Amino acid sequence: MRAEYINPFIASLSKAFRTMLGCEVHRGPLALTVGKTQRHGVSGIIGLSGNAVGMVVLSLSAEVAKKAASAMLLCETDEIDADVIDAVGELTNMVAGAAKAELVGLNLMVGLPSVVTGANHVVRFPSNVTPICVPFTTEWGDLALEVGLAPTPAAATI
Repeated sequence: MRAEYINPFIASLSKAFRTMLGCEVHRGPLALTVGKTQRHGVSGIIGLSGNAVGMVVLSLSAEVAKKAASAMLLCETDEIDADVIDAVGELTNMVAGAAKAELVGLNLMVGLPSVVTGANHVVRFPSNVTPICVPFTTEWGDLALEVGLAPTPAAATI
């Protein structure tokens, strides 16, 4: 994973939270994900393919997921229900889509989002990908962004 690939994802996450949700995010230090990481209770996951393959995972605490959904849906929600799941999937899609637009040379295609819930869930990246994890804090709670991309063999010859 090349470190410069993470910057468009960080920028798109910050912009989505600020413009769509009215919430500022504060970035923590970048770290390589080695082995399992502690994920928050709700994770949006999208596969990426093209001249690189990998995934983006947006992992939110339950409180952040509920507050984000409430802001998107313009109504309060107090449980992780289908509306919250859909909102997390859409938020993950916005982050991945905006980042994709900045990574033109990779010709990325963004898959459909999936959302996983539950304490201590595990999301496995492809074996040839070492993702970078970026923790964030907000007034609502904590979240993390993990991105892992590896060039495809065909991209190496381009």
